Amino acid sequence: MWENTIPMDKARELRGKTSVILGNGAIERTFDVLEEMRKEHDFSKIIVVTGKSAYKKTGAWDQVEKALKKHHTQYVLFDKISPNPTNDEVDEAVKLALDIGANGVIGIGGGSPIDAAKIVAIMTIYPQYSTSELFDSLFEPKKALPILAINTTHGTGSETNRFAVLSITNRNFKIGIGYEFIYPKYAIDDPKLMVSLSKEQSAYTSIDAVNHVVEACTSFLTNPLVFLMAKEVIRLVATYLPQALEDGKNLKARYCLTYAAIIAGMSFDNSTLHLTHALEHPMSAINAELPHGLGLAVLLPTVIRKTYGKKAEILSEVLAPIIPELKGVPNEAERASKGMKKWLVSLGVDCTLATLGIGEENIDQLVDLVYKTPGNPLLLYCSPIPVTKALIESIYRESL
Repeated sequence: MWENTIPMDKARELRGKTSVILGNGAIERTFDVLEEMRKEHDFSKIIVVTGKSAYKKTGAWDQVEKALKKHHTQYVLFDKISPNPTNDEVDEAVKLALDIGANGVIGIGGGSPIDAAKIVAIMTIYPQYSTSELFDSLFEPKKALPILAINTTHGTGSETNRFAVLSITNRNFKIGIGYEFIYPKYAIDDPKLMVSLSKEQSAYTSIDAVNHVVEACTSFLTNPLVFLMAKEVIRLVATYLPQALEDGKNLKARYCLTYAAIIAGMSFDNSTLHLTHALEHPMSAINAELPHGLGLAVLLPTVIRKTYGKKAEILSEVLAPIIPELKGVPNEAERASKGMKKWLVSLGVDCTLATLGIGEENIDQLVDLVYKTPGNPLLLYCSPIPVTKALIESIYRESL
């Protein structure tokens, strides 16, 4: 396939709503990307939004800081974004951005810092409001500061799409928003930045990408392009995630997983997500320490069991690299579910809701949050099967 012929050490530009610079060593193009950003926007006073340590551990910050200084760019660093970012963190970052009169945002990290960077880009223009007011739809933003995303994981695809997710701390809500004006202008995807990911991080992030396409290709709003992306994402993850888990420094595997995450992010940008994400968001809202990809992994086999009968032909073809024995007939839903569970276990992911500390006593609260969380009605509407309270309860119970 293409991965045996593409020179992965040469950065290539993937053009779309976001121009993505992909390749081993792509981070060395930061200076050039900043130059392009400054041609198109002012981008002279920057807030850098990132997590607590990965931006340094990966080596990304060395290149970014050097490029900023060469361009004589004024900047302030906010490095307090948590794995499940909150409105309080964003509000604190916005204060720093306002202090320097920021006219641009750089997000460094995986989906959490990049999502937070998108929201900072909005809120810096609307300082009269709080971030929680944005997520409560108390005002309608029309623009955001320009964003450069520097990605350090192969999971969310946030660097390529118009969505951002945030937890509202005082209400146990984890909410997604989407606006045309928060597509990053440029994104840098350098697989070399991902070699330090632990086995768990590697697995959880790629499982997130798998969920993106499984949901996107079965969504009520899906289209033929999404189906093609889904097939390629599953092929790449099935082939190269085991290789990355065996040797974290395998750059070919990291490159392929990075590309898979990019197009997985584009897939639900062209469709939408549904049940697995709608039910996982309340889980990580009430347990901020729960890795998003792990929460999705626990739910995915059950969601496949529930939806397979309606989307058997599509799912059997998309999931063929993981579950080759599927025939595409509705009565094999249990086989599909068990096949997905077996694959997850082979990756070292063998958890249930119970082992994550979520029990029968939490189900009523979770179901309530599924319905009350703003943004979730669209996800539920896009489910391939009718959504009822009984269905949601059964997915949680069968995942215990």
